[in-house]
Amino acid sequence: MNRRIIVLIVVAAGLVIAAVATRGFGIFPRAGDGALTLHGNVDIREVDMAFRVGGRISTIAVEEGAKVTQGQPLAVLDTATLDSRIGQADAQLAQAQAQLAKLRNGNRSQDIAQARARVAAAQAVVENSERDYRRREPLVGPGAISRDVWDQTVADRDRARAQLAEARQGLSLLVAGTRPEDIDAARAQVQAAAEGRRNAATDLSDTRLIAASAGTVVTRAREPGAIVQPGETVLTLSIDRPLRVRAYIDESALSRISPGMVVTVTADGNPKTYRGTIGYISPRSEFTPKSVETESLRTDLVYRLRVIVSDPDDALRQGQPVTVQVTGARPAHRN
Repeated sequence: MNRRIIVLIVVAAGLVIAAVATRGFGIFPRAGDGALTLHGNVDIREVDMAFRVGGRISTIAVEEGAKVTQGQPLAVLDTATLDSRIGQADAQLAQAQAQLAKLRNGNRSQDIAQARARVAAAQAVVENSERDYRRREPLVGPGAISRDVWDQTVADRDRARAQLAEARQGLSLLVAGTRPEDIDAARAQVQAAAEGRRNAATDLSDTRLIAASAGTVVTRAREPGAIVQPGETVLTLSIDRPLRVRAYIDESALSRISPGMVVTVTADGNPKTYRGTIGYISPRSEFTPKSVETESLRTDLVYRLRVIVSDPDDALRQGQPVTVQVTGARPAHRN
């Protein structure tokens, strides 16, 4: 009788141990199946601010650690050289516009009247030379005039005719006005001068360094008085809004999450719990980053995901390690 009781007790104890080990022989869900813990870091998002044009820095309005807003002026270059370029471009544009207006307006009535007067004068010279020619022609044969005089008479007549033809062509050009091709060329000159003026104005506006987005000044690389080249970093801004967390999930747990899931984010030494949303899951796997897992797990394949923190504050710093809890993760699949 005692042996039977002992056997029953041993069997019952074995069943209890098996039930605990198998979570009720698989009938009951595992504790923690609805939660998933991930690890990652707050994304570091920085932008190097530089002038598009080179020159001497006149002023820098912010210090390291300063909070800036989008559109806020950060630094200014000396504009003396560009001011001269603007003045030169204005003069060239005015000259081109004046030339175009001159061609469009055509010739003045006084110019045409003057050309008509030149035609009349040339006509009178031709008539006089023709009379001399007719008068002296019968005298050449008998020898009443020398051959030199006759040759000069013929030359005077021919020159007078040529001058009359030239005067008439000049009058015709003035009456016809400007050729369309000349007007088109002048119009192109105006456009080129205007583009030069706009380029100079663009360069002048680029002497002001403006914050492209809100953030924090983390580096002041140059100081007033320094001469910088185009594209040389002057300030570095940290963009902290929206705040993003880069986390990684093991390949085996990938099916437990999806974009849009609500998560909580915590950091060591920070008592606050932040709320966030999974915004992006990489479609490609990669090896576990060294900053996320231990040496023995760095060869495991993981997928990168991005979490958007909806209520960040200054206590959550870029690059800081964080823990992400996906409380609504789907249950883990068990074979």
